[in-house]
Amino acid sequence: MSNKRIAIMGYGKIAKDQHVPAIAKTKDAELVAIVSSRGESPEGIPVFASLQELAQSNVKVDAIALCTPPKGRAEIAREAMSEGWHVLLEKPPGATVMEVEQLSKYAESTDRTLFATWHAQYNEAVDKAAALLANQDIISFMISWRENVRKWHPGQTWIWEAGGFGVFDPGINALSIATKILPVDFHVDEANLFVAENHQAPIAADIKFSGGFAEEARANFDFRTTSDEIWTISIQTRTNLLDLEQGGSLLKIDGKTVVQQQENDEYPMIYAKFVDLMDVGQSHVDLAPLKLTADALMIGQRHSVAPFLD
Repeated sequence: MSNKRIAIMGYGKIAKDQHVPAIAKTKDAELVAIVSSRGESPEGIPVFASLQELAQSNVKVDAIALCTPPKGRAEIAREAMSEGWHVLLEKPPGATVMEVEQLSKYAESTDRTLFATWHAQYNEAVDKAAALLANQDIISFMISWRENVRKWHPGQTWIWEAGGFGVFDPGINALSIATKILPVDFHVDEANLFVAENHQAPIAADIKFSGGFAEEARANFDFRTTSDEIWTISIQTRTNLLDLEQGGSLLKIDGKTVVQQQENDEYPMIYAKFVDLMDVGQSHVDLAPLKLTADALMIGQRHSVAPFLD
C-alpha cells in the first residue's frame, strides 16, 4: 500500500496546529504541498498560490484537505475532485446544506472520496457516552459552549460575515457530539441569535430543542468569554447524570470520572479514517450538525448587541 499524498489548502491556525502534525502521525499518509495565498508552509513543503498552480506543478497529489472558510469551499472541492483528488472537508463542511449534498453526489459521480469531518466526535469519551446512552431514556440535556473568539479565531474576519457561522463555528462541534451520542431524534424549536451591530454572524446564541425526551433541552453558545473555555454537554437520563466536558474528552457519570483522554488524538483519528475511506473507495458525509445549525439560523430571532472589535 503506497502512501496517500495529501495537500492542505488554507494554512491558518487549525491547519498548523492540527492538520500538519496529524498527517505526520498517520500511517500511509504524507504531506506533499500547501496551497496558501500567504505563501507560508512547513519547512521543506512546497507552497502554491492556488489550486490551479498545484495542479500544473510536478507534485503528485492523491487528496487535499480543505481548511478554507466554508463559504466558497464547495466550488474548490468540486475543482479538486475534477483533478482526480479525494477531498477532506474541515468543519463546517460548507456554507449551505444543499451545496454539500450536491458535492456528495458529485463525489459519487467522479468516484472520489469525500469526507466531511467533525473532529469533536473523535474522542474515546464521546464513544463511551454513546454506548452508555444507547438504551437510556433521555429526560433532558443542556449544552454550554463558550470560548474567547480572540484566542481561538485570531484575525479570522470571515467568521463574522454572512456564511461565516459566527459562534456556530465552535457551537457546531457541540451539535456534532450531541447528534452522535443521543439515542433520540431532536430538532431546533426556538433560537435567539445575538448579533454585534458591526457584524453579520451571531456572537452568541440560545437554542431550545424539541424531540424524543421528556423535558427540555437547550444550548448556549457564546464567543465573548474571557475566562477559561466551557465546552460541556450535560444529559439527564432516568438513572444517571452524564457530563461530557472539555470538548468531549472528559466523561463523568453522576460526578465521577469515567474517561479522561490525556492526549488529543482527534485529528490523527480523522486522517486514519480518511486513508481507510480512500482505500475502500467510500465517502462519509454526515449533515446532521450542519442541518441543526442551518435551522437555528433560519428560524432564530435576531437581537442586536454592542459592536465587537477583534
